[in-house]
Amino acid sequence: MHKMVETTDNLLSMGVDAFIHPDYRQLVKGERKEQVKLWESGEKAKVKIDNDYFRQHYAHILESDAILIINEIKNDIENYIGGNVLIEMGQAYVNNKKIFLLNNIPDNLSYSDEIRALQPICLNGDLSKIISKPPNSETPQKSLKTPDRF
Repeated sequence: MHKMVETTDNLLSMGVDAFIHPDYRQLVKGERKEQVKLWESGEKAKVKIDNDYFRQHYAHILESDAILIINEIKNDIENYIGGNVLIEMGQAYVNNKKIFLLNNIPDNLSYSDEIRALQPICLNGDLSKIISKPPNSETPQKSLKTPDRF
């Protein structure tokens, strides 16, 4: 989550209208301790339901031009993309939003082919590729949402 906040701040400093759910900034600051306690005790679904994260993230995707996936190492899997993020990628795709991956597509997931089929743009860690003119476009990226990932 720290990387999501850091990346959002970097994009904002580059002039990109980047958005991250306010809860994530609060969590990084050590706030929302009850939510953290529930999450760490295995009550992840309850946290997602109580905060209506699926609907909130979907609304933010609709308001954005694109989404950026912060896919790093998780569970010993390089460039990990989990279930929540795969859902958000699908939501972005069917709504004709660009999908950026901070790193490459993970090769060792049972759904790697589905990720490839969503045609994400891999940044290979280079955020400046977001503000350069996308292929077949006259204007650079302007509005970006960083999806949910605990």
